Amino acid sequence: MSDLDSEVLPLPPRYRFRDLLLGDQSFQNDDRVQVEFYVNENTFKERLKLFFIKNQRSSLRIRLFNFSLKLLTCLLYIVRVLLDNPQQGIGCWGCPKENYTFNGSSSEFNWAPILWVERKMALWAVQVIVAMISFLETMLIMYLSYKGNIWEQIFRVSFILEMINTLPFIITIFWPPLRNLFIPVFLNCWLAKHALENMINDFHRAILRTQSAMFNQVLILFCTLLCLVFTGTCGIQHLERSGGNLSLLTSFYFCIVTFSTVGYGDVTPQIWPSQLLVVIMICVALVVLPLQFEELVYLWMERQKSGGNYSRHRAQTEKHVILCVSSLKIDLLMDFLNEFYAHPRLQDYYVVILCPTEMDVQVRRVLQIPLWSQRVIYLQGSALKDQDLMRAKMDNGEACFILSSRNEVDRTAADHQTILRAWAVKDFAPNCPLYVQILKPENKFHVKFADHVVCEEECKYAMLALNCICPATSTLITLLVHTSRGQEGQESPEQWQRMYGRCSGNEVYHIRMGDSKFFREYEGKSFTYAAFHAHKKYGVCLIGLKREDHKSILLNPGPRHTLTASDTCFYINITKEENSAFIFKQEEKQRRQGCPGQGLYEGPSRLPVHSVIASVGTMAMDLQNAECRPPQSGGGSKLALPTENGSSSRRPSIAPVLELADSSALLPCDLLSDQSEDETTPSDDEGLSVVEYVKGYPPNSPYIGSSPTLCHLLPVKAPFCCLRLDKGCKHNSYEDAKAYGFKNKLIIVSAETAGNGLYNFIVPLRAYYRSRRELNPIVLLLDNKPDHHFLEAICCFPMVYYMEGSVDNLDSLLQCGIIYADNLVVVDKESTMSAEEDYMADAKTIVNVQTMFRLFPSLSITTELTHPSNMRFMQFRAKDSYSLALSKLEKRERENGSNLAFMFRLPFAAGRVFSISMLDTLLYQSFVKDYMITITRLLLGLDTTPGSGYLCAMKISDDDLWIRTYGRLFQKLCSSSAEIPIGIYRTECHVFAPSEPHDFRAQSQISVNMEDCADTREVGGAWATKAGGGSMHGRHPGSEVPPPRRKSLQWARRLSRRGPKQAGKAAAAEWMGQQRLSLCRRSERQELSELVKNRMKHLGLPTTGYDEMNDQQNTLSYVLINPPPDTRLEPNDIVYLIRSDPLAHVASGSQSRKSSCSHKLASCNPETRDETQL
Repeated sequence: MSDLDSEVLPLPPRYRFRDLLLGDQSFQNDDRVQVEFYVNENTFKERLKLFFIKNQRSSLRIRLFNFSLKLLTCLLYIVRVLLDNPQQGIGCWGCPKENYTFNGSSSEFNWAPILWVERKMALWAVQVIVAMISFLETMLIMYLSYKGNIWEQIFRVSFILEMINTLPFIITIFWPPLRNLFIPVFLNCWLAKHALENMINDFHRAILRTQSAMFNQVLILFCTLLCLVFTGTCGIQHLERSGGNLSLLTSFYFCIVTFSTVGYGDVTPQIWPSQLLVVIMICVALVVLPLQFEELVYLWMERQKSGGNYSRHRAQTEKHVILCVSSLKIDLLMDFLNEFYAHPRLQDYYVVILCPTEMDVQVRRVLQIPLWSQRVIYLQGSALKDQDLMRAKMDNGEACFILSSRNEVDRTAADHQTILRAWAVKDFAPNCPLYVQILKPENKFHVKFADHVVCEEECKYAMLALNCICPATSTLITLLVHTSRGQEGQESPEQWQRMYGRCSGNEVYHIRMGDSKFFREYEGKSFTYAAFHAHKKYGVCLIGLKREDHKSILLNPGPRHTLTASDTCFYINITKEENSAFIFKQEEKQRRQGCPGQGLYEGPSRLPVHSVIASVGTMAMDLQNAECRPPQSGGGSKLALPTENGSSSRRPSIAPVLELADSSALLPCDLLSDQSEDETTPSDDEGLSVVEYVKGYPPNSPYIGSSPTLCHLLPVKAPFCCLRLDKGCKHNSYEDAKAYGFKNKLIIVSAETAGNGLYNFIVPLRAYYRSRRELNPIVLLLDNKPDHHFLEAICCFPMVYYMEGSVDNLDSLLQCGIIYADNLVVVDKESTMSAEEDYMADAKTIVNVQTMFRLFPSLSITTELTHPSNMRFMQFRAKDSYSLALSKLEKRERENGSNLAFMFRLPFAAGRVFSISMLDTLLYQSFVKDYMITITRLLLGLDTTPGSGYLCAMKISDDDLWIRTYGRLFQKLCSSSAEIPIGIYRTECHVFAPSEPHDFRAQSQISVNMEDCADTREVGGAWATKAGGGSMHGRHPGSEVPPPRRKSLQWARRLSRRGPKQAGKAAAAEWMGQQRLSLCRRSERQELSELVKNRMKHLGLPTTGYDEMNDQQNTLSYVLINPPPDTRLEPNDIVYLIRSDPLAHVASGSQSRKSSCSHKLASCNPETRDETQL
């Protein structure tokens, strides 16, 4: 051990405790060397250079001092001129004075008055001191800026002028006779100009501000003109001492008149030196001033392109928002401006546009309109540069809107640019609210910090999915998020256009319940009770609320939700309550004054509402339609006609809406009325072969940030090979849609690639609140093969398949089962979103969809377009006078300043066309209504807040017309199933009258109707009258002539043989002409039919089912948002409903309610109980 210890080396001194206390003795003997850096800056010359040149602040002070000296010398020169009088004698210092007179008739003159001046002793002393200071400063600056070339320093113009104006004064110190020598000190004005330019540059550097080139150029131009005038004035005044002896003011007058090219001629130079000076000054002005003006004009044009600055003073006294875009198009600009300034409280806001590209011609033309020129400021710059953000005063902005460029070929790259802009703005102005538009859902989590985010593909696919089960959802949402006053179409002779335009003015508003006249009287009542009575009394539709202590918005929380004064109510109305005037009817006033609890329902036999509500626990009320019974197979149990105690003459009554929910009656209905009807009563044809689905959350999400939604799922994930529709595998041998034997119609989605946003198309169609019996198979028709990641996300959903193909290929459409489909969704392709010519990006999509309309007339096709203005080409009819009238109506509405001029186009009104740019207003409205994005996502099913309802639809059949009006339907739904209707999708029969009289039977370009001549003659008059009025309404079936009956082609052929025999000769000739036209049209239809059938036979597909798609009714459809309560219901109306969340009551109810519900479930089907309680 001793040997080992002896071999251990001692610790270094810095690690020994003794040396730490006593100090390191050996450190003094260390050979380390201390090195000093930047020793060159410690020299005297470097310190002077740092003070006079390098340091911005000290250099600015030196230049300011130099500028003051030059101005002082010019001022001393003017003082010397004013004190000098040549008539008292001229001569050198100490010499006898002589008088000289000018002889105008002689060309000779005396040089003495030019060489000698009279200079007072005090004035000379001051000028000498100033000259010495200027000389020393010039030599010091020359020494410090010397870089090896002395001649470059000597021959500088500024150095030569300094020597001319300073050296003669220094010489006069040593040679007194020269003290009266003339020295052109007025030339110091050019040195002052040079010092002023340098001073401005140092000033901008010292305060760390971006230098304004325009300000500098204007300053230089002004100083140059001033120096020219001052130099000419002083030079001519001095030279004319030997001539006309002009005063300083007269010389100044002469220079101004000369340089302005006026030339009165009253003052002229008398001797040739002054005349030569005038010529030189004019030549210099003609050369220098145009160059300065050219530079100024160039900078002005550049400033017009790039924009100026939003001043700090304006930013502190005015309110402004910033719009950041990659490229600014006229459509995007007008949508933003029209929607932003549609709100009254935003009229005083300014919009600062920050765009890296140059303003195009159309945008420049619009921004020159006085309406926008005083509100909009265009700045060319990048959001990634702090200088440009400072120009836009981002830190003082009320909000910053960052929009993505959706016309880019690479949308992912466009999102990356948006993300960087959002990061840059957040770094520069952390307190500025951010409103970000993102394209791809997988990029959304990068901008989660923004106050409001709208993901384009999420909203687009969810909206297109709801279009398949709730028709025209895209039109409904678009109208809700657009600002309108409901005045569109009010001057139209068409009834549907006036009603449609009036209802389009409905928007979503909010108000605190305690401050509301609409809802204040319903405090302590149930949500359903308040919704019905507010609609009945005021015509407003209460759709949701938000608790004061809860951040989530709940749509239709159900009848168990009791309203409190602190709740925030969200309602649909033409305008917000603050802008409404309340005019009570006379009977309403009498009821309020005399009997406040009387007459809630019209008619003298009605009981007072308070009496009805008070006796709800003791009296037997008419609640037979609110009982929980097994649903009928017809599907219309909620609107079943009540039996009124066996009396058929009395008008059917509807149960009143209860102030407080009866838990024993409503809970089972809320939970099981729709969601589990398919599980409790399985159909006979399905038997035991039905694949059991489970309800749960999808295990794999394709991107980060997707909202979890409870869905119908497969018990076991489907293999990837089984997802391929057109190819069999070892698990099944099906190769076409017919072989699968689907019970419901298909939903086909045509897209270019299987992006992550397509996942949001599937989730709303597989949500847990959709009935399993109503689930439609989904077929994804993709141009490119989906990747493994996407297939992993969709393999858990039932009846979801994909197939490689294109929408412009007939074989692909037939293989994916288009003849068995009810809806086809054509998604805009990313590769065609940009085109060389504007608005041509949709050309291929429009033509392909038009072809499908001709091949499959009865197929419901929803098309996404890049430009909303192209929707006028959908279902294009070249010879349809009605379409031409709609085109004129659109132009008239656009001239009237409508933001929804395209709303009367039939494809948009029917929900057949959609453009994602219509949803840009959703982001703009969020600046005023910060809840709009949340409500829209809840309606689309993108977010599922516990306790919040969902959007669904219900069709009105002929058996439901006993309800008669929308107000009674509102009461029926609120009292039976606690559903809130928000609108109607109405379809009416309509005859599209052709513009040519002989083309009467060409009702559409893609369908042929074969009618007999008798029907044609009977209905012809009715058609003619209805075509002028616009549409045929089905409110009074008995008073209107029904549309012509549709016959098969075989019966039409038989009629063609019988008709001439039954009619007269004139009628036979007329009938033959009509038949000839019909045969021409039929041949076109048959040609298309034979084409499709031949392709189906070639592919080995059965042709049965295609003939059913050949007929298309002539109808028009439109959306009525929150119609008045007295609106009559019509057959085939589809009512938009917000249905309450059934699982919310299971989660929030007591244990006794759960056990009671479970007992009732067990009596129906024990398997359903476990799934519902999930």
